[in-house]
Amino acid sequence: MEQRSGDEAARGRGTMAVVVGPSGAGKDTLIGFAASHFHAEPRIRFVRRCITRDAAAGGEDHEGMTPEAFEALEQAGGFAVSWSAHGLNYGIPHRTKDEIAAGLLLVANGSRSALPLFKAAYDNLLVINITARAEILAERLMARGRETRDDILARLQRAQLSVTGDYRVATIDNSDSVDKAGAELVKILRENLIAPRID
Repeated sequence: MEQRSGDEAARGRGTMAVVVGPSGAGKDTLIGFAASHFHAEPRIRFVRRCITRDAAAGGEDHEGMTPEAFEALEQAGGFAVSWSAHGLNYGIPHRTKDEIAAGLLLVANGSRSALPLFKAAYDNLLVINITARAEILAERLMARGRETRDDILARLQRAQLSVTGDYRVATIDNSDSVDKAGAELVKILRENLIAPRID
């Protein structure tokens, strides 16, 4: 992938870095790794998604909403991007557009199916595609205990691990250690930070 420096990528505006990848690739883990690394960096923010599930359900830190509340906020223009997957609704708050305009680098957990919506919403979009070898994905999904082995293997056979389309993409293989893949993610994000303004 051709990477641009933060100044070139930004041109006075921030970047939306949307993290995508198949189940079991470790998106949440790597986002958490990066969030810990950048916890004192004011130029980067990690987006808290709105999801129609209980906030105490585990997994990523999110804003839990009822389907009715989600629909009302969506109708009121409260989301920059919203989509449905796996029986749930997901939304990226509209305020992220203002944060991008202010020059921030935002990191959001997204979906490959929603990438056209992200591209329409954000002029400066970076797609970070997290992948892993098929046998690693199968092991991780089996450990969750939510699906049978046959279901997992069938889903992996259908899975598309690459990102297609006119996007700026960085791909990270998370088959090995979290530290290795996490360091790659930190490096990519650091390259897309805008230098602080000196007035």
